Amino acid sequence: MQKRAKFGIGIGVIVISLGFLAWMGYGESKTYYHTIAELQTLQGASLSHRMRVGGTVEPGSIHRLSGRVDFVLQGEGKSLPVSYVGNEPLPDTFVDKSQALVEGRPAPDGRFVAEHVQAKCASKYEAAPGSTPAPAADGSRTSTM
Repeated sequence: MQKRAKFGIGIGVIVISLGFLAWMGYGESKTYYHTIAELQTLQGASLSHRMRVGGTVEPGSIHRLSGRVDFVLQGEGKSLPVSYVGNEPLPDTFVDKSQALVEGRPAPDGRFVAEHVQAKCASKYEAAPGSTPAPAADGSRTSTM
């Protein structure tokens, strides 16, 4: 009977430990989306949460420094200085006037410290209104639906 009790306690400790690790991982992986205007109104504990912010890269604001890339996002008449400190290279579509989505945390100095940056330049890849799709290499036409 004593062996079963020890086995039961061991299983219980393992299950509780796994549950705790899962709960902590879930809490760390939550990401809140805010606009630039909303970000400037956040206060208290909400500033420590991991968040995503989207906007347009201000022309001429991209500065590549050692260990980081600084740029400014614009949206809703507001601007947000961003420092990208991630390990991954920035996407090729990350250029002036491109739409960007940054993920990270606000710094106390008002700057947003991003660990991930996603960029898109949809106008570069969309077909012009009223145009027909270009033929594929095998001569067939592709649909843009």
